Amino acid sequence: MVRGGVVFPMLTDPDGRIGRRYGVYDDKTGVDARGCFIIDPQGIIQSIEIMAEPAGRNVTDILRRLRALRHFFKTGEYLPCGWEPGKPTLPREPESAAGSEKPWEPRHAF
Repeated sequence: MVRGGVVFPMLTDPDGRIGRRYGVYDDKTGVDARGCFIIDPQGIIQSIEIMAEPAGRNVTDILRRLRALRHFFKTGEYLPCGWEPGKPTLPREPESAAGSEKPWEPRHAF
């Protein structure tokens, strides 16, 4: 932890039971790789990020991914790379009534 950084609990997994389930436990070193797993309420992993030991995490991006997934589950709209709230989204499926053949075109901005 660094001064001014985000405070969050760190998981202790001394025997690797959790790390083995998520594929991040290293039998040679006896420790888990640093990872961030976003798991939805149904228990499905929606995002995985495995970091090299010396690299820090980007909490802002983790929060962005959480907001994007929450928006998708609420609206069904796909979100382009780097999406932030208020930016254009993409329709889940081409609109059949409009006959759109370009689902990558932004639907709207909030």
